[in-house]
Amino acid sequence: MRCCKKTDTSRNEGLLPFAWLFMLLLLLPLTVAQAENIHIRSFSLAATDKGYEMSLDSEITLNATLEQALEKGIVLYFVTKFSMIDSRWYWLNEEVARSKYRVGLRYYALTRQYHLNHPSFVQSYNTLNEALQALGQLREYPVTVKAELKQDADYFASIRIWLDLTRMPKPFQVEALGSSQWSLHSEKLEWRMKLPTPEQPFYYKDR
Repeated sequence: MRCCKKTDTSRNEGLLPFAWLFMLLLLLPLTVAQAENIHIRSFSLAATDKGYEMSLDSEITLNATLEQALEKGIVLYFVTKFSMIDSRWYWLNEEVARSKYRVGLRYYALTRQYHLNHPSFVQSYNTLNEALQALGQLREYPVTVKAELKQDADYFASIRIWLDLTRMPKPFQVEALGSSQWSLHSEKLEWRMKLPTPEQPFYYKDR
């Protein structure tokens, strides 16, 4: 009489939790990348007769939830913040220069147009893609200098763009709390740099 060899299933069952963990780790980077729907493609900082000016190009993508909010008349405010820090070993870090720019994106159902409400002017567009393309561009915006800058010093700089939920109506703030559908931001880019000169501006470009 032939005998069947009993399969040891306990060893395989013990490996199942590790297999699931491995699969989750593979999916994690994809999840993080999907949460960042603002991509900074390039940034520049130039020295002028009046001080320093920054420019940037970014790509902004809205999900279905944010597009529906626009159609309901909700204004989406986007903030761009640049900061330069003097990091000294003998004292606390000091922010020596900064620039913060806020733009509101709004849809008017009556005219079927999208408006970008800048601090000092308004732009109108026929399509959402046109409005988002313009929203992702900032040209020669002044940087506020808060302390004495030294040409030969090393500074830590950073820039980030995000959807400002604090400017939205309270009911939507409650809905957006903890929801990934309302989390829209770029990666915070950080680097070490010296001050640019009129002949040699600082320039970053994503590869």
